[in-house]
Amino acid sequence: MTACIVGWSHTPFGKHENDDVESLIGKVALAALEDAGVGPDEVDEIFVGHFNEGFSRQAFPSSLVLQADERLRFKPATRVENACASGSAAVYQGLRAIQSKAARFVLVVGVEKMTGIPGDEIGNTLLKASYLKEDGEIEGGFAGVFGLIAQQYFQKHGDQSDALAAIAAKNHRNGVANPLAQMRKDLGYDFCRNVSDKNPLVAGPLKRTDCSLVSDGAAALVLCDVESALGLKKSVVFRAAQQVNDFLPMSKRDITLFEGCEQAWNQALEAAGATLKDISFVETHDCFTIAELLEYEAMGLTKRGQGARAIAEGWTEKDGKLPVNPSGGLKAKGHPVGATGVSMHVLSAMQLTGQAGDMQVKDAKLGGIFNMGGAAVANYVSILEPLRR
Repeated sequence: MTACIVGWSHTPFGKHENDDVESLIGKVALAALEDAGVGPDEVDEIFVGHFNEGFSRQAFPSSLVLQADERLRFKPATRVENACASGSAAVYQGLRAIQSKAARFVLVVGVEKMTGIPGDEIGNTLLKASYLKEDGEIEGGFAGVFGLIAQQYFQKHGDQSDALAAIAAKNHRNGVANPLAQMRKDLGYDFCRNVSDKNPLVAGPLKRTDCSLVSDGAAALVLCDVESALGLKKSVVFRAAQQVNDFLPMSKRDITLFEGCEQAWNQALEAAGATLKDISFVETHDCFTIAELLEYEAMGLTKRGQGARAIAEGWTEKDGKLPVNPSGGLKAKGHPVGATGVSMHVLSAMQLTGQAGDMQVKDAKLGGIFNMGGAAVANYVSILEPLRR
């Protein structure tokens, strides 16, 4: 038995000056149910993906969903946290509730309000997703962690600045077509490649264009069992959903390999009875461009150390052999931490139902998602397909 996505909702990502966690949840919870054609009284369980860790004073958000409609009162609601993969963690709890037959309809909400605190506090808050005993004093916050990863990768395989700039340029170009994206501007390769006043170095070899955006936003989806989904107007089924966790300390692993990501992809493809060649597109976790580069290798698109080949030869462009981040990814779309994993599932479901508008990948039949918490610590891979073709 598996489960299906049957409805969704998604705010634009960006700076929501007049919103807090409560109002962002309110914008998507009921809208997702309406999109699915499911009444609030039919919801059996609610899961909320929310990292927080100081972004918001409101640290107990699960029951805020109930305020979207009185009929949600007394429904079980739980907040789920797994760093930057909190959204996918909430989705997977919903899957388990359905697979165990504890629920028929599940509402999943991912949310984060990041811009309400000063910039230096944002960096310190994100750094809590690393191993503070070793990384707590690292310069540049969480960007510093990935700057260190980039430095180590460059030492092993040579300067990859050309590849990182090409990844940034690709994702910003894709983001122009995404009405939900925080930045809808084609920055061009030259701007992303060169250090300038508007594109300074941030950490190690990483420039501002190598870093995802600080965002506010929310996304929601409705899950249900296959039998119920057959009676609804649209449905996207999980062919695989795999979670793999790795050591939190980077000192206990080769951080240039993203082995947890590799394991999750291998397990998901095996469970789906598919190979990477069967995948029509991938929404992957490009919190930093070096992460997307490493993910090319971890998913098996290239051999280790050769990720640059995928972007240099156009494989991951929207019209390439495996489009990666046709939405613009976290790089252009934004990265409101708790909302990101839910957003990836929503955007993938839109692709597979032909509702992605200008983002649409031609003949999308099988979608892959990789969402991670920390530096490849919590790794989630979903493989989705339309329930009905």
